Amino acid sequence: MIQLQDVKDNPLVKTFIKTGNIHLGEMGFTDHGELHISLVCALCREIMTKLGYENRLAELSGIAGYMHDIGNVINRNGHSQSGALLAFEILTRMKMDPEEVAIICAAIGNHDEGSGHPINSVAAALILADKSHVHRNRVRNQDVATFDIHDRVNYAVEHSILNIDEEKKVITMELAIDTNICPVMEYFEIFLSRMIMCRRAATYLGCEFELIINGAQLL
Repeated sequence: MIQLQDVKDNPLVKTFIKTGNIHLGEMGFTDHGELHISLVCALCREIMTKLGYENRLAELSGIAGYMHDIGNVINRNGHSQSGALLAFEILTRMKMDPEEVAIICAAIGNHDEGSGHPINSVAAALILADKSHVHRNRVRNQDVATFDIHDRVNYAVEHSILNIDEEKKVITMELAIDTNICPVMEYFEIFLSRMIMCRRAATYLGCEFELIINGAQLL
């Protein structure tokens, strides 16, 4: 049975993630490398575990979280679909059970807000984990004067956390934003579609979704 560590040790996975992140750096995107995927991977597992899903499904969600951005090695556009196809090839070569491959590929192919939907529990967990990672440590551009809106919004976030209240069935994304760098409205300008997607994902998991910014509940 394929485990998360087996996927982490796979040379194709390692190379594609590293190279894809380099490609995004050349285009001025925030970090999508080991820092990001490790956090998303861990958070996927935490969401599934806290909400009472079986251990194997939590393991599959961790694998999906670790591999979700692998498509960036091909192109940023359509990276969720190309990533799903790459994951299919890699996991099939690793002799993973086809039903498990299907779950992971579906989650990876549906994690992007452009065309994704929470079509299974793993996909829902991946959406929430991925979209909640907004923080200044993802900004690679060191010249504040040349920040675009994505750099500015991420750099303004001093603290971000996703809380899962398994008893009340509430998933809360809590942010602390330096409004001297970025007004809250700019956050919504680029992330509103992501927050709507998070709400749909939480609903799929039988939970409500809340967004709190600087102590004020906005969703």
